[in-house]
Amino acid sequence: MQSQIGRFPHKAAKRERWAKAFAPSAFIRRSTPTETAKSLVNSWWARFFRIPSIKIRIRPATTADIPVLRDLIEASVRGLQAKDYSPSQIDSALATVFGVDTQLIADGTYFVTEAGSDVDATVPVVQGAPPPSSIVGCGGWSKRKTLYGGDQWTSREAALLDPQHDAAKIRAFFVHPAWARRGIGSMILAACESAARTAGFTRFEMGATLTGVPLYQARGYVALENLEVPLENGEALPIVHMEKRVP
Repeated sequence: MQSQIGRFPHKAAKRERWAKAFAPSAFIRRSTPTETAKSLVNSWWARFFRIPSIKIRIRPATTADIPVLRDLIEASVRGLQAKDYSPSQIDSALATVFGVDTQLIADGTYFVTEAGSDVDATVPVVQGAPPPSSIVGCGGWSKRKTLYGGDQWTSREAALLDPQHDAAKIRAFFVHPAWARRGIGSMILAACESAARTAGFTRFEMGATLTGVPLYQARGYVALENLEVPLENGEALPIVHMEKRVP
């Protein structure tokens, strides 16, 4: 007796075609040559041009940080504020108003962001950035009346504020130019606002540089008035008095 395949060859061929058509591999989309080439290029690019990342943490500043903070403040002012202020304004502002406020450090209300390998947030490493485990940003808040100015500023007011009636002061924000626009300022600002709220404040205010205004506007601050800070060379430094109210 002939086998079924021998007797009905056309049926065997049909069964074979159906088996191939409904095999699992038939439903897997094949990559085109172009797609395959793109995949290889992307894989190669990722392997050889991968951008490393580094950890960032916030901690309270200490007196031991002061030398580093002085260098950071000057680098930040010269590197980031040149588009808003003239060279002579910057030179005089560094001598007159921009600087470390040791009262903030003593009060425990000044923070630094530190690049390291054992901490919280992660940001990309950039060329020209300070080495790991260094301070890349700083800023704070104050329970005192001084609105702006480092130790050298002559119009400081050390009197304490009343959280029930006064606004906490957001103070002295500076970020290393190589770390600008990577969320460092926002990270410090969030820490300051949280600490001030814990202390009972429901309003925040600041004397913002023209360079810093866009950041603060994006975080809910509104301009109250334009101010002119007198400098030792006879010029003035325009800043903006800004405020934010906690809902």
